[in-house]
Amino acid sequence: MDFSSGSSHNIIINNNNNTINHQQPAPTSSSSSRYENQKRRDWKTFGQYLNNHRPPLALSRCSGAHVLEFLRYLDQFGKTKVHTAICPFYGLPNPPAPCPCPLRQAWGSLDALVGRLRAAFEENGGKPEANPFGARAVRLYLREVRDLQSKARGISYEKKRKRPPSQLPLTQQTTHGASS
Repeated sequence: MDFSSGSSHNIIINNNNNTINHQQPAPTSSSSSRYENQKRRDWKTFGQYLNNHRPPLALSRCSGAHVLEFLRYLDQFGKTKVHTAICPFYGLPNPPAPCPCPLRQAWGSLDALVGRLRAAFEENGGKPEANPFGARAVRLYLREVRDLQSKARGISYEKKRKRPPSQLPLTQQTTHGASS
């Protein structure tokens, strides 16, 4: 066997040192973007969540409430400290000492996740009007998480706006004017 090609191989050998099974993983497209790969992983994770749901839940019966349940479930794996209103560090972006406040999923991560899952739902045959990831309850939840984390962590989540060309910094305006 040639292992120099760089592809991975799974070989199972029995007690007599005979090769029983030789498998190569299905080739993956190297042209898949990081976004597409993450979307595929997120979709698979959500599918596993539905299968493990009690009782198991078919995608066609999934609602915005189930999406919220999934997002709240993900909080246990979060890494973002969100201070409670009674914490002395509430509203401080860089607290000077540790505190017992819970770790949560960051709003930006949840927002990006919902966007990827919303796209994946439609790519996998779901109708846009039945997309549970676009449900009003999900949008309201994301807004609530953003506002709560913004206040608790002292971080502003205001949208970045493009400046009109006339508001370029003075150095760029003079550079452009001098070259004419």
